Amino acid sequence: MTHDATSAALLFGYAFLSNVALAFLPHEPAVIWYGSRLGVWPTTFVATAGTVLAALVDHRVFVPLIARAAARRARTPGLKPGLGASPSLRTDPGPSVPSQGATRPERIFRRWPFAVIALSGLTPLPFFPFKALAFTTGYPITRYAGAVATRSLPRYALLAWLGAAVRLPVWLLAALFALLLIPSLRMVLWPPPKPAAS
Repeated sequence: MTHDATSAALLFGYAFLSNVALAFLPHEPAVIWYGSRLGVWPTTFVATAGTVLAALVDHRVFVPLIARAAARRARTPGLKPGLGASPSLRTDPGPSVPSQGATRPERIFRRWPFAVIALSGLTPLPFFPFKALAFTTGYPITRYAGAVATRSLPRYALLAWLGAAVRLPVWLLAALFALLLIPSLRMVLWPPPKPAAS
């Protein structure tokens, strides 16, 4: 295996690990690093492929779990199915009321899910809430994977271009990695306190 092929395999694996499930590893420093070593477009396509595979795995794992949890809630007396569940996930035979009780971002997501997922790559906002909305609303796997690819391509191309154009020193990339890791570590090490039972 050549050096470039090994680097591409490592980037693919890292892109997968930094995007699957509730991963907390930041992918930005790795994409910048590989942009200067593999080139802009190989880095962009390899990182996007790893991210799309992570999206497919997440969808295959989490959507059935959410459906089972919704079915379990429906069997429990006094609990209603969650708002916004698509007909494929809804256990209540009545019509869905997507706007009642939903926040403005949720209403926007339900109206334009592909665009919301795709455009989220251009914002500094975390992707997890959009991922959760896609799973709880039963957004189809092929459209979800397409939206994730559309989201990732320009983001990774920009990061890879930055790595190729600027050639940031290793210490600066390590500092960026540590800085981006702080919010994730804070959630893992110091979770928010649970509300007291009344």
